[in-house]
Amino acid sequence: MPAEIVVTEFMSLDGVMEAPGGEPGFKYPGWTFEFERGEDGNQFKLDETHEADALLIGRRTYESFAGAWPERDGEFADKFNAMPKFVVSTTLKDPAWNNTTVLGSGDATAQVRELKQEFDGQLQVPGSHRLVQELIAADLVDQVNLMVFPVILGTGKKAFEETPDRRRLELKESKVVGEGIAVLIYRRAR
Repeated sequence: MPAEIVVTEFMSLDGVMEAPGGEPGFKYPGWTFEFERGEDGNQFKLDETHEADALLIGRRTYESFAGAWPERDGEFADKFNAMPKFVVSTTLKDPAWNNTTVLGSGDATAQVRELKQEFDGQLQVPGSHRLVQELIAADLVDQVNLMVFPVILGTGKKAFEETPDRRRLELKESKVVGEGIAVLIYRRAR
């Protein structure tokens, strides 16, 4: 059975997903920290992380995560640090974060398609703007998990850019957590 690819994003009402955790160079770095996710929101992220069998990420997300998670501990950090990580990058050569494999030669979409056939379990894709756009365009995404924050940023990379074809999804779950944050889970339409 092929792996499932699950994209997970923090997103503003106007679709921006850039720099939710404080990454430098963006007008509003760390904008998600302005909102309390509440117990339900924190539990959703923890459960989501436990469901993942590996991370599939782009180089920038890798660098952000590798700069933060190895120094942390706790249930969430322990899972991130222990699970396999697959990084799509032509420039990353010697990853320092344990259990990291670089998918760096040739066609990234073809490599992810092959990984999806060979890997058993869920490949979670947090952040990773460029990679997500490629995965959606190639119709490789099985599920999209969104935490939509009640803010309009007005600038930044959009979670979903132009695609060659439309993609229909089915709403699997929705709820509101914390300070008005919508949790939306969409599955590939059957």
